[in-house]
Amino acid sequence: MKNLFKLFFLFCLFDASSQVAGESVYQFLNITTSPRQLALGGKEITLFDYDVNQPSVNPASLNVRMNNNFSINFSNYFSDINYGTAAYAYTFDNRGNTIHFGLSYIDYGSFSGYDELGNQTNDFTGKESAFSVGYSTKIQYLPIYIGSNIRLITSSLEQYNSIGISADLGFLYVNDDIDLNIGLVIRNFGTQLKAYNDLYEKLPLEINIGVSQLLENAPLRWYLTFENLQKWNIGLSNPSRLTTDLDGVVTEEKVTFFNNVFRHMIIGAELFPESIFNIRLGYNFRRGEELKIIDQSNFSGVSFGFGIKFNKLRINYTHAKFSSAANTSFIGLQLNLN
Repeated sequence: MKNLFKLFFLFCLFDASSQVAGESVYQFLNITTSPRQLALGGKEITLFDYDVNQPSVNPASLNVRMNNNFSINFSNYFSDINYGTAAYAYTFDNRGNTIHFGLSYIDYGSFSGYDELGNQTNDFTGKESAFSVGYSTKIQYLPIYIGSNIRLITSSLEQYNSIGISADLGFLYVNDDIDLNIGLVIRNFGTQLKAYNDLYEKLPLEINIGVSQLLENAPLRWYLTFENLQKWNIGLSNPSRLTTDLDGVVTEEKVTFFNNVFRHMIIGAELFPESIFNIRLGYNFRRGEELKIIDQSNFSGVSFGFGIKFNKLRINYTHAKFSSAANTSFIGLQLNLN
């Protein structure tokens, strides 16, 4: 098992080419998996508690507190796009060995078909899904957990179909003395088993690092995540922000060094994280920068939500601001079946 993890890690490093939106297939794999995740900015990797959705983001977070917990989440993403996830964890022996199952599904709705001459043809749909199995283990004598997910991916877009396989590798350092967690995740390392039209494309590989800590004298936990570390320059000039001077000289938007640094950052906070009711707030700098409208305050990148527990049932809800024209809500239920 140790050699397998080492080999997998080396392969990830060698394949760590630039993978951001629009540059690879199966982009739905990087959509937020749960309302709690979305509320904290979208890619929080250091949660280590009861949340059975978390191993889909960082498999190293899998632990016995998730045993026999089931979760289902749904979002009317944008327009007629429906997105949902499900998760379940089971501890199969008295040593705490736990296995995790995850499912994500996206339905892009119905589209009108046209031929190359503009004549209307049949309507068509697009759907994608992924099923994962995960496992984690603790390094002996160290507060470090290692986990991995294996994922089968299916995609159907009009008459084209594709099948893929991917894996995640996660690390999590948990210091209970100072309530500090540090995580590292390499996600979506894999390949297409069947391409759409015999053209094989890369998967959306992503490397993220995160840290979180519970404040000593306040019931608040803060989160900081650095995403897409496999590609440094993720800030591109926005064509809608071109400027023209009196002489007609057109100047593109300049993405500065610090602007690019902030685009890798996601921050979040959770008030009363261990109580029956908690409040969450997050900000995704890249989403806020790319979707903001100049000279308008539309709070792009901001997300907020809450969680509430009724006996063995937890209800989570989040609302996220993407732009003045597109916001989304995410609702989820987690049930303790013990």
